[in-house]
Amino acid sequence: MEKSILLVEDEDSIRKFIRINLERNNYRVFEAENGELGLDIADKEKIDIAVLDVMLPGIDGFQVCKTLRDKYPNMGIIMLTAKSQDIDKIMGLEYGTDDYMTKPFNPTELVLRVKSLARRVDSSPEDSTNKLLASGPFEIDVYSRKFYKNRSEIVLTPTEYSIAKLFLEQQGRAFSRDEILNIVWGYDFVGDSKIVDVNIRRLRSKIENDPGEPYFIETVWGIGYRWKTDK
Repeated sequence: MEKSILLVEDEDSIRKFIRINLERNNYRVFEAENGELGLDIADKEKIDIAVLDVMLPGIDGFQVCKTLRDKYPNMGIIMLTAKSQDIDKIMGLEYGTDDYMTKPFNPTELVLRVKSLARRVDSSPEDSTNKLLASGPFEIDVYSRKFYKNRSEIVLTPTEYSIAKLFLEQQGRAFSRDEILNIVWGYDFVGDSKIVDVNIRRLRSKIENDPGEPYFIETVWGIGYRWKTDK
């Protein structure tokens, strides 16, 4: 089934160019030139992935991202920014962004990023076998794609869910950042590995008793991360 993309970009030429490339790859695209219109479309249509420019008239892309994430936690979100400072990229991720791209960018790369994210938001039957993954107080219901701590649901973004599922499937194994990138984002992902660190930090803030002293997601210095097992 084709995925629906919400494209929020105030520059008409850029928006049209992105739309053409996405439609060539069989995505259904809804356009908005500002954040308010984008949010209105999201309320009316079933959106799988939102592609948001940071600098928008009215409410900016970060606020649009935060609103979408709060209302539609399973939606994939990619931020587009003309700025290259790390703080802008990290801010976008802290608001709940799954990925980001810095302008100017190759449209082919954007399509690859969308495809990578589409795999994470996809809940098709072949990815949703009826099973539970468990570790200590945590459970993942793979069929419903829900994450629980002490039987209370914790809402995760598609990327956070994919990371948590990877950890619970292979508890005790140390994963490098590149391994996590390849498994969760895909081998065709060409972005910065810092995106792994920010998503790990955000996941810790949701599941750890004390995110400042994480117990369950261990840092393996010089390598990456590992899900702690008491076995």
